[in-house]
Amino acid sequence: MQFLVYIIAYPFLWFISILPFRVLYLLSDCVYLIIYYLIGYRKKTVRDNLALTLPHLSTEERLSIEKKSYRHLCDMFLEMVKTMTMSPKEMRKRFVVTNIEIFREYEKENKSMVLLASHYASWEWLLTINDQTSLKGIGVYKQVNNKYFDRLVRNIRSKYGTELVVTRETIPYIIKNQKENIACVYGLASDQRPQLSKTFHWNPFMGVTVPVHTGAESIAKKYNLGVEFIRVRKVKRGYYEATFIPIAKSPRETEEYQITNDFLLEVEKQIIEAPELYFWTHKRWKHIRPVVD
Repeated sequence: MQFLVYIIAYPFLWFISILPFRVLYLLSDCVYLIIYYLIGYRKKTVRDNLALTLPHLSTEERLSIEKKSYRHLCDMFLEMVKTMTMSPKEMRKRFVVTNIEIFREYEKENKSMVLLASHYASWEWLLTINDQTSLKGIGVYKQVNNKYFDRLVRNIRSKYGTELVVTRETIPYIIKNQKENIACVYGLASDQRPQLSKTFHWNPFMGVTVPVHTGAESIAKKYNLGVEFIRVRKVKRGYYEATFIPIAKSPRETEEYQITNDFLLEVEKQIIEAPELYFWTHKRWKHIRPVVD
Protein backbone atom coordinates (compact mmCIF):
# COMPACT_ATOMS: atom_id res chain seq x y z
CA MET A 1 0.00 0.00 0.00
CA GLN A 2 2.84 2.42 0.82
CA PHE A 3 4.35 1.88 -2.62
CA LEU A 4 0.97 2.30 -4.33
CA VAL A 5 0.39 5.64 -2.62
CA TYR A 6 3.89 6.72 -3.60
CA ILE A 7 3.66 5.84 -7.31
CA ILE A 8 0.29 7.60 -7.53
CA ALA A 9 1.54 10.74 -5.80
CA TYR A 10 5.03 11.03 -7.32
CA PRO A 11 3.98 12.12 -10.86
CA PHE A 12 1.85 14.91 -9.36
CA LEU A 13 4.74 16.07 -7.17
CA TRP A 14 7.13 16.06 -10.11
CA PHE A 15 4.65 18.03 -12.23
CA ILE A 16 4.29 20.59 -9.44
CA SER A 17 8.07 20.90 -9.23
CA ILE A 18 8.37 22.03 -12.88
CA LEU A 19 5.69 24.72 -12.63
CA PRO A 20 6.86 28.34 -12.91
CA PHE A 21 6.77 30.07 -9.54
CA ARG A 22 3.90 32.31 -10.64
CA VAL A 23 1.76 29.24 -11.36
CA LEU A 24 3.08 27.45 -8.26
CA TYR A 25 1.73 30.19 -6.01
CA LEU A 26 -1.64 30.21 -7.78
CA LEU A 27 -1.79 26.51 -6.94
CA SER A 28 -0.75 27.28 -3.37
CA ASP A 29 -3.66 29.73 -3.07
CA CYS A 30 -6.04 26.96 -4.12
CA VAL A 31 -4.49 24.48 -1.69
CA TYR A 32 -4.86 27.06 1.07
CA LEU A 33 -8.62 27.34 0.44
CA ILE A 34 -8.97 23.56 0.68
CA ILE A 35 -6.73 23.09 3.74
CA TYR A 36 -8.05 26.04 5.70
CA TYR A 37 -11.73 26.35 4.76
CA LEU A 38 -12.75 22.85 3.66
CA ILE A 39 -10.54 20.55 5.73
CA GLY A 40 -9.72 22.91 8.59
CA TYR A 41 -6.43 21.08 9.20
CA ARG A 42 -5.50 21.41 12.89
CA LYS A 43 -7.34 24.72 13.10
CA LYS A 44 -8.18 24.22 16.78
CA THR A 45 -4.52 23.55 17.60
CA VAL A 46 -3.45 26.72 15.81
CA ARG A 47 -6.08 28.83 17.58
CA ASP A 48 -5.22 27.39 20.98
CA ASN A 49 -1.50 28.03 20.39
CA LEU A 50 -2.07 31.61 19.26
CA ALA A 51 -4.44 32.37 22.15
CA LEU A 52 -1.97 30.95 24.67
CA THR A 53 1.17 32.67 23.38
CA LEU A 54 -0.24 35.92 22.01
CA PRO A 55 -2.98 36.80 24.56
CA HIS A 56 -2.29 40.53 24.21
CA LEU A 57 -3.63 40.50 20.64
CA SER A 58 -7.30 40.83 19.81
CA THR A 59 -9.30 37.92 18.40
CA GLU A 60 -9.31 39.64 14.99
CA GLU A 61 -5.53 40.08 15.02
CA ARG A 62 -4.96 36.43 15.91
CA LEU A 63 -7.39 35.36 13.19
CA SER A 64 -5.39 37.37 10.66
CA ILE A 65 -2.17 35.66 11.80
CA GLU A 66 -3.91 32.29 11.63
CA LYS A 67 -4.95 32.74 8.00
CA LYS A 68 -1.55 34.09 6.96
CA SER A 69 0.17 31.15 8.67
CA TYR A 70 -1.84 28.65 6.64
CA ARG A 71 -1.04 30.53 3.43
CA HIS A 72 2.63 30.42 4.28
CA LEU A 73 2.48 26.74 5.25
CA CYS A 74 1.03 25.89 1.82
CA ASP A 75 3.68 28.01 0.11
CA MET A 76 6.46 26.32 2.01
CA PHE A 77 5.26 22.81 1.26
CA LEU A 78 5.07 23.53 -2.46
CA GLU A 79 8.46 25.26 -2.32
CA MET A 80 9.90 22.07 -0.87
CA VAL A 81 8.42 20.12 -3.79
CA LYS A 82 9.81 22.74 -6.20
CA THR A 83 13.30 21.94 -4.86
CA MET A 84 13.16 18.66 -6.81
CA THR A 85 13.90 20.47 -10.09
CA MET A 86 15.32 23.85 -9.03
CA SER A 87 18.82 24.76 -10.14
CA PRO A 88 21.47 25.82 -7.59
CA LYS A 89 21.62 29.21 -9.32
CA GLU A 90 17.90 29.79 -8.83
CA MET A 91 18.10 28.61 -5.22
CA ARG A 92 20.94 30.99 -4.35
CA LYS A 93 18.91 33.85 -5.78
CA ARG A 94 15.91 32.96 -3.65
CA PHE A 95 17.65 31.92 -0.42
CA VAL A 96 20.44 34.33 0.49
CA VAL A 97 22.81 34.06 3.46
CA THR A 98 23.88 37.53 4.58
CA ASN A 99 27.03 36.55 6.48
CA ILE A 100 28.33 33.39 4.85
CA GLU A 101 31.78 34.33 6.18
CA ILE A 102 30.82 32.58 9.42
CA PHE A 103 31.32 29.31 7.55
CA ARG A 104 34.80 30.48 6.52
CA GLU A 105 35.80 30.98 10.16
CA TYR A 106 34.90 27.39 11.01
CA GLU A 107 36.57 26.10 7.84
CA LYS A 108 39.79 27.93 8.72
CA GLU A 109 39.86 26.33 12.18
CA ASN A 110 38.64 22.96 10.82
CA LYS A 111 36.06 23.14 13.60
CA SER A 112 32.61 21.56 13.61
CA MET A 113 29.44 23.40 14.58
CA VAL A 114 25.89 22.77 15.65
CA LEU A 115 23.58 24.88 13.52
CA LEU A 116 20.33 25.47 15.40
CA ALA A 117 17.21 26.30 13.42
CA SER A 118 13.51 26.67 14.16
CA HIS A 119 10.37 25.69 12.30
CA TYR A 120 10.00 29.17 10.95
CA ALA A 121 9.90 30.83 7.50
CA SER A 122 11.64 28.27 5.26
CA TRP A 123 13.41 25.60 7.26
CA GLU A 124 13.32 23.27 4.23
CA TRP A 125 15.44 25.56 2.06
CA LEU A 126 17.95 25.96 4.89
CA LEU A 127 19.46 22.64 3.83
CA THR A 128 20.49 24.16 0.51
CA ILE A 129 23.21 26.35 2.06
CA ASN A 130 25.43 23.29 2.39
CA ASP A 131 26.79 23.84 -1.12
CA GLN A 132 28.34 27.12 0.08
CA THR A 133 30.78 25.51 2.51
CA SER A 134 33.43 22.81 2.59
CA LEU A 135 32.10 21.64 5.96
CA LYS A 136 30.30 18.32 5.72
CA GLY A 137 26.59 18.96 6.19
CA ILE A 138 24.59 16.63 8.44
CA GLY A 139 20.86 17.23 8.80
CA VAL A 140 19.15 15.53 11.75
CA TYR A 141 15.55 14.70 10.87
CA LYS A 142 12.51 12.67 11.87
CA GLN A 143 11.90 9.67 9.65
CA VAL A 144 8.72 9.59 7.51
CA ASN A 145 6.55 6.52 8.16
CA ASN A 146 6.12 5.72 4.45
CA LYS A 147 9.57 4.42 3.47
CA TYR A 148 9.14 5.50 -0.16
CA PHE A 149 8.21 9.06 0.75
CA ASP A 150 11.01 9.00 3.33
CA ARG A 151 13.45 8.22 0.53
CA LEU A 152 11.95 11.03 -1.57
CA VAL A 153 12.26 13.51 1.31
CA ARG A 154 15.86 12.43 1.86
CA ASN A 155 16.62 12.90 -1.84
CA ILE A 156 15.07 16.36 -1.90
CA ARG A 157 16.76 17.52 1.29
CA SER A 158 20.16 16.07 0.31
CA LYS A 159 20.16 17.56 -3.20
CA TYR A 160 22.69 20.17 -2.15
CA GLY A 161 25.05 17.75 -0.46
CA THR A 162 23.54 17.53 3.01
CA GLU A 163 23.61 14.03 4.47
CA LEU A 164 20.48 13.20 6.46
CA VAL A 165 20.54 11.09 9.61
CA VAL A 166 17.78 10.14 11.99
CA THR A 167 18.12 11.28 15.59
CA ARG A 168 19.36 7.95 16.97
CA GLU A 169 22.26 7.96 14.48
CA THR A 170 23.54 11.43 15.37
CA ILE A 171 26.03 10.50 18.11
CA PRO A 172 27.68 7.67 16.11
CA TYR A 173 28.08 10.10 13.17
CA ILE A 174 29.72 12.73 15.37
CA ILE A 175 32.11 10.20 16.92
CA LYS A 176 33.03 8.82 13.49
CA ASN A 177 33.65 12.27 12.01
CA GLN A 178 35.70 13.40 14.99
CA LYS A 179 37.91 10.32 14.79
CA GLU A 180 38.47 11.01 11.10
CA ASN A 181 39.03 14.75 11.77
CA ILE A 182 36.17 15.75 9.46
CA ALA A 183 34.74 19.19 10.23
CA CYS A 184 30.95 19.16 9.99
CA VAL A 185 27.90 21.34 10.41
CA TYR A 186 25.13 19.49 12.25
CA GLY A 187 21.74 21.04 11.57
CA LEU A 188 19.00 20.62 14.19
CA ALA A 189 15.56 22.18 14.50
CA SER A 190 15.17 22.08 18.28
CA ASP A 191 12.14 24.25 18.97
CA GLN A 192 9.50 21.50 19.00
CA ARG A 193 8.02 19.47 21.86
CA PRO A 194 10.16 16.64 23.30
CA GLN A 195 8.69 13.50 24.82
CA LEU A 196 7.99 14.00 28.52
CA SER A 197 9.95 10.83 29.32
CA LYS A 198 13.01 12.43 27.68
CA THR A 199 12.58 15.88 29.20
CA PHE A 200 15.40 17.22 31.38
CA HIS A 201 14.63 20.92 31.34
CA TRP A 202 11.62 23.23 31.34
CA ASN A 203 11.91 26.81 30.15
CA PRO A 204 9.66 29.76 29.30
CA PHE A 205 8.90 29.89 25.58
CA MET A 206 6.58 32.60 24.29
CA GLY A 207 5.57 33.31 27.87
CA VAL A 208 4.67 29.72 28.70
CA THR A 209 6.86 27.26 30.63
CA VAL A 210 7.24 24.12 28.53
CA PRO A 211 9.54 21.10 28.20
CA VAL A 212 12.41 21.83 25.80
CA HIS A 213 14.98 19.85 23.84
CA THR A 214 18.47 20.00 25.35
CA GLY A 215 20.18 17.48 23.07
CA ALA A 216 21.89 20.09 20.92
CA GLU A 217 23.47 21.72 23.96
CA SER A 218 24.59 18.35 25.35
CA ILE A 219 26.17 17.39 22.04
CA ALA A 220 27.91 20.76 21.66
CA LYS A 221 29.43 20.57 25.16
CA LYS A 222 30.42 16.91 24.99
CA TYR A 223 32.18 17.22 21.63
CA ASN A 224 33.19 20.89 21.90
CA LEU A 225 31.24 22.06 18.86
CA GLY A 226 30.55 25.72 18.17
CA VAL A 227 26.88 26.70 18.25
CA GLU A 228 25.22 29.07 15.77
CA PHE A 229 21.59 30.00 15.30
CA ILE A 230 20.33 30.59 11.76
CA ARG A 231 17.77 33.38 11.67
CA VAL A 232 15.53 33.38 8.61
CA ARG A 233 13.20 36.10 7.40
CA LYS A 234 10.83 36.16 4.45
CA VAL A 235 11.71 39.02 2.13
CA LYS A 236 8.72 38.38 -0.11
CA ARG A 237 6.90 35.38 -1.52
CA GLY A 238 9.50 32.85 -2.65
CA TYR A 239 12.48 34.83 -1.34
CA TYR A 240 14.23 34.41 2.01
CA GLU A 241 17.23 35.83 3.81
CA ALA A 242 19.23 33.95 6.45
CA THR A 243 21.73 35.27 9.01
CA PHE A 244 24.02 33.40 11.39
CA ILE A 245 23.65 34.47 15.04
CA PRO A 246 26.49 33.28 17.34
CA ILE A 247 25.30 31.35 20.38
CA ALA A 248 28.49 29.79 21.81
CA LYS A 249 31.92 29.40 20.21
CA SER A 250 33.21 27.69 23.38
CA PRO A 251 30.17 25.78 24.67
CA ARG A 252 31.96 24.16 27.60
CA GLU A 253 32.43 27.59 29.15
CA THR A 254 28.70 28.32 29.25
CA GLU A 255 26.38 27.71 32.18
CA GLU A 256 24.00 24.77 32.15
CA TYR A 257 21.08 25.31 29.75
CA GLN A 258 22.38 28.74 28.72
CA ILE A 259 22.74 27.59 25.09
CA THR A 260 19.21 26.16 25.08
CA ASN A 261 17.74 29.28 26.66
CA ASP A 262 19.59 31.64 24.30
CA PHE A 263 18.37 29.61 21.33
CA LEU A 264 14.75 29.85 22.47
CA LEU A 265 15.10 33.62 22.93
CA GLU A 266 16.26 33.92 19.32
CA VAL A 267 13.30 31.85 18.15
CA GLU A 268 10.95 34.11 20.13
CA LYS A 269 12.39 37.21 18.46
CA GLN A 270 11.54 35.76 15.07
CA ILE A 271 8.03 34.81 16.06
CA ILE A 272 7.27 38.21 17.57
CA GLU A 273 8.55 39.93 14.43
CA ALA A 274 6.33 37.92 12.05
CA PRO A 275 4.22 35.31 13.90
CA GLU A 276 2.51 34.14 10.70
CA LEU A 277 5.73 32.43 9.60
CA TYR A 278 5.86 30.01 12.53
CA PHE A 279 4.74 26.36 12.46
CA TRP A 280 1.61 26.79 14.60
CA THR A 281 -0.02 23.50 13.58
CA HIS A 282 2.38 21.54 15.79
CA LYS A 283 1.22 20.80 19.36
CA ARG A 284 4.20 22.64 20.84
CA TRP A 285 2.33 23.74 23.96
CA LYS A 286 0.60 20.43 24.70
CA HIS A 287 2.50 20.13 28.00
CA ILE A 288 2.83 23.26 30.11
CA ARG A 289 3.93 23.82 33.67
CA PRO A 290 1.32 25.67 35.75
CA VAL A 291 2.34 28.94 37.40
CA VAL A 292 2.67 28.49 41.16
CA ASP A 293 1.64 31.52 43.25
